[in-house]
Amino acid sequence: MVQSKNVITQVVNPRLTVYSEENFRGLRRILRGNLGIRNLENLLGGVDSLRFFSTNPNATLVLFSRTRFRGEFRVIRGNRNIRDLDDLLAGRDVESLISSNQRLTFAQIRQIRRTGVLPRGYRTI
Repeated sequence: MVQSKNVITQVVNPRLTVYSEENFRGLRRILRGNLGIRNLENLLGGVDSLRFFSTNPNATLVLFSRTRFRGEFRVIRGNRNIRDLDDLLAGRDVESLISSNQRLTFAQIRQIRRTGVLPRGYRTI
């Protein structure tokens, strides 16, 4: 008698796919869940494009012009594909980011920028 096992799968959002080259080319890494990447240069030797996906329309992607969530920032809500991260922030490259399945407020983002500390339940890469 063969006994079958039920498999439960759980999809973790958001899903962030980063690429080492522009136009979604080169090395690729898929990251899931709420997280912050302190320095994009340390991931794949640099990240030049990305795809951000979540079923939550309020999911938040925050791009920073400096490492460790510092500098100028840009907030993106919902799904987004970005072909080129160069010069995206007032002529500056994206150096760090936060990927969140929930809505991050501007007050929360400014606090993260000031302290460098992500909210509870976030991973840091």
